Amino acid sequence: MPVRGQAEGRKPVYVVDGARTPFLRARGRPGPFTPVDLAVQCGRPLLARQPFAPESFDTVILGCVNVIADEMNPARVAALRLGMGAAMPAFTVQINCGSGMQSIDTAFRTIEAGKADLILAGGAEALSHSPLVLSQAATGWFSRFATAKSAMERASALAAFRPDMAKPVIGLERGLTDPITELNMGQTAEILGHLFGISREAADAYALESHQRLARAHAEGHLKGELIPAVSRDGTLYDYDDGVRPDTTMEKLAKLKPVFEKPYGEVTPGNSSQITDGASWVVLASEEAVKRHGLKPLARIVDSEWSALDPSIMGLGPTICSVALLERQGLAREDVDLWELNEAFAAQVLACLAAWEDEEYCAKVLGLDEPFGRVPHDRLNVDGGAISLGHPVGSSGNRIVLHLVNAMRRLGLNRGLATECIGGGQGGAMLLEVV
Repeated sequence: MPVRGQAEGRKPVYVVDGARTPFLRARGRPGPFTPVDLAVQCGRPLLARQPFAPESFDTVILGCVNVIADEMNPARVAALRLGMGAAMPAFTVQINCGSGMQSIDTAFRTIEAGKADLILAGGAEALSHSPLVLSQAATGWFSRFATAKSAMERASALAAFRPDMAKPVIGLERGLTDPITELNMGQTAEILGHLFGISREAADAYALESHQRLARAHAEGHLKGELIPAVSRDGTLYDYDDGVRPDTTMEKLAKLKPVFEKPYGEVTPGNSSQITDGASWVVLASEEAVKRHGLKPLARIVDSEWSALDPSIMGLGPTICSVALLERQGLAREDVDLWELNEAFAAQVLACLAAWEDEEYCAKVLGLDEPFGRVPHDRLNVDGGAISLGHPVGSSGNRIVLHLVNAMRRLGLNRGLATECIGGGQGGAMLLEVV
């Protein structure tokens, strides 16, 4: 007989281990690690503590959004650098902020269908390595100059050059702007704040607590085993999420100016997720692999769900996929013991919470007869989130699943849900149970 939530003919899938790097703030220049560097930094110790050889995996799946030119298909590059063998299949997935969770979901569905027994699924992102790109005008000029066949044509091309063509376009800025609505992600958070009446004070208070919770998690050793120190090529040790600001206050946050809707907006650098580099991996195994290698399952993946909505309100994605997932499993809000909701922006998280309590929204958008209800504050992002930790886009979805599992086990809880909004107007959610 299948276990609860397990579809007939589908095999159970377990999270048996996982690890991540420290998340490191981008500081206006390329950081010490590329995406693959980061994946290798936490991948090597993770693989070394397994009771089976790295070649025992069936495949490697890695989420990465800003792939750099020197690391095309970073999943394969990482697998080779991790010593997993030349015969190891590996591929990279990209669904913006959901990429790290998508790697787990793809692995989950593959093992569930009986097509694999062991998969390494992760996410890696080095936003500090996002490229500077040329404008369309500059690209056109370089093309004209490069194809000029005579001295006269080259001279004509040179005469057409304008100094502003030498100014690069910030690739990350364009990447965080929706191509359909032309709104950047911060502006979509401003829209949600307006729709649900999220005040600047409420957003700052949420951000403050995120920093306090992460600082406490570090101080009390809650991240031990999950966070693996990284060492750069110059020998520098990175063993801490360096974006956390335990000394911040409401007064300090209140002094920060809005950056997306000047001068009256509510979204500031202080109540937004940070531009960060980081990687995370989880090891997924079938029941057969658990028995064969003597593994200790940490949690079982029950189900997952992806949803989509208007890109201008992309931050509400979690409200849709989470409700759809729980309804399919016959569960209510109170059946979830612990929540991880990726903190893209404080206003976005608070808007999701407000939407779940809003009768009209729940009826018209979620199709519910009554409001979904209140998610308890003490069961949501208990060790902080992307506001204090950072949001390396391709890895955040992987990290929240890994941390949800570890936090549930630490707190003696059984069922948890990890969810996130996704740039472009989507949402992802994953339900797990401790075993």
